[in-house]
Amino acid sequence: MVAPSAFAALFDRLDGLPLPVAARELARAGVPVFPCVPGEKTPLVPSGFRRATTDPRRVAGWWRWQPGANIGIPTGAASGLVVIDVDVHGVDGYAAYARAARAGLIPAPLATVTTPTGGRHAYFPAIPAKVQRSWAVGKAGVDCRGDGGYVIAPPSLLRLDGASVSYRVEQVASGAVEPVDAGRLRDFLDPPPPRRPAREGQPVAGREDADRLAAWLSRQVKGDRNYKLFWAACRLAEGNVPVADALDALVRAEQPDFGEREITRTVYSAYRSVGVGAARRERTAAPASPPAGGLARRDPGLRVDAARGLG
Repeated sequence: MVAPSAFAALFDRLDGLPLPVAARELARAGVPVFPCVPGEKTPLVPSGFRRATTDPRRVAGWWRWQPGANIGIPTGAASGLVVIDVDVHGVDGYAAYARAARAGLIPAPLATVTTPTGGRHAYFPAIPAKVQRSWAVGKAGVDCRGDGGYVIAPPSLLRLDGASVSYRVEQVASGAVEPVDAGRLRDFLDPPPPRRPAREGQPVAGREDADRLAAWLSRQVKGDRNYKLFWAACRLAEGNVPVADALDALVRAEQPDFGEREITRTVYSAYRSVGVGAARRERTAAPASPPAGGLARRDPGLRVDAARGLG
């Protein structure tokens, strides 16, 4: 893990370096890296960002194999970096970013990078010993890359409309930098619905229910996971499980074809649906083989054969 001051100094000289040299310099400074497809964001190695390393021999070998490989950096505890990603696809993420900065929720970053599509990556030091998961608020055009995520670092290139456009360092900090509280920022950009009071005689759901549903969801086959995820998230929302706890649990159901961004969006959609009353009508029919125990036991519409070991 690189010290914030060393990271800023390193980023100040990344532009213009050949990709193999930049990858070695990042690793030498303590920033773990991994190779991505030249001109793209897709990892080149199995397990992707989980294979990121600072081992100089491994890094040199990767870029000898693929000299044009883009540079991926894992975010969160793995690197000690959290990145706020400003998007410009269909929404002006800069406006939401500026609004959050004026509210005091985004301090001056370690470094800012202009992305090939015109967006921005703002790098911050991670909060030590605190999990800060990745999330996406599509309607605001702002995402967070924390634990479980990664970013493409300069001087990597993206192929756009037949041209190669680079990630460019815009500015670096000259002094001490404060971390960003990603949880507060997410709630500011997309406030969670108010928690509904539990009805008389209705137990309040807890983290145990979220963990049980996440374990069940991770075993589901490709094709209808998003429907089952929405159903599970609605059950947690109706049981008054905080949305942050639901996200922390359900994101563990991530699969190669079922990413964290999709999970985050679906969970927030379910919580908003329940918050405005859409889920107060007759409960959604249960998907096949729902998890036993917890919330499932309290729903008379679910038939669960606990003896078969479901959930």
